[in-house]
Amino acid sequence: MLPAPADSAASQPPPPAVAVVVAVLNEAENIAAVGAEIVAAFAPGPAFEVVFVDDGSTDGTAAAVRALAAADPRIRLVRHAERCGKSAAIRTGAAAARAPWIATMDGDGQNDPKDLLAMLARAEAAGEPWPLVAGIRIRRNDPWSRRAATRLGNGIRRALLRDDCPDTACGMKVFRRDAFLALPCFEGMHRFLPALFRRAGAPLLNHPVAHRPRAAGRSKYSNLQRAWAGLGDLFGVMWLVSRMRAPKIRPDDA
Repeated sequence: MLPAPADSAASQPPPPAVAVVVAVLNEAENIAAVGAEIVAAFAPGPAFEVVFVDDGSTDGTAAAVRALAAADPRIRLVRHAERCGKSAAIRTGAAAARAPWIATMDGDGQNDPKDLLAMLARAEAAGEPWPLVAGIRIRRNDPWSRRAATRLGNGIRRALLRDDCPDTACGMKVFRRDAFLALPCFEGMHRFLPALFRRAGAPLLNHPVAHRPRAAGRSKYSNLQRAWAGLGDLFGVMWLVSRMRAPKIRPDDA
């Protein structure tokens, strides 16, 4: 008698509970270390996947991610045919993810993925309405000019949007996939997620995170580029937030 076929459903790995989305542009030198660190951090925790989104890199970034994915099926690569910006890359990664929770981080080695596990635990413990947990870099390892520019930009943004987030540009965030995909999408939105989530009815939780020196490569933006783009985005988001309204659903017996 032939042996009974194994239960294919039982042999399948559990669906991921969280997807770590990493938007990268010309980060070939950092991919191997960042990917290995994410896997090591999340391996003892819930089922996970890692989605690297290559935003039109011109170096060996895609090849480096493919090498990781060949060794670990939990790692996947999604590529943009051309550079579309960080916000579009994060949205592409969230759309491609299979998990209900999304955790984002940068691909330059400056973030510690272990912080994402603590942020995820805070988000799940908060319950519904599901919050946005935003990383706050307590001690930044960036040049003084960038720290000064960021401090100025954060002050102006907080005064005008009242989003209560002291470091909205930090790449580390945890949120529900469906809530994020329901937000309006535009380039630069990743810097305004606290204001957009709050206006959509999601509470904000700020969480302190580590920040390390860049492992290799260089930043893709200058202070002037950030300031010029951020100013236009700020006024646009002020208008957008003023036009958003989170509906309150009545219970069935109301």
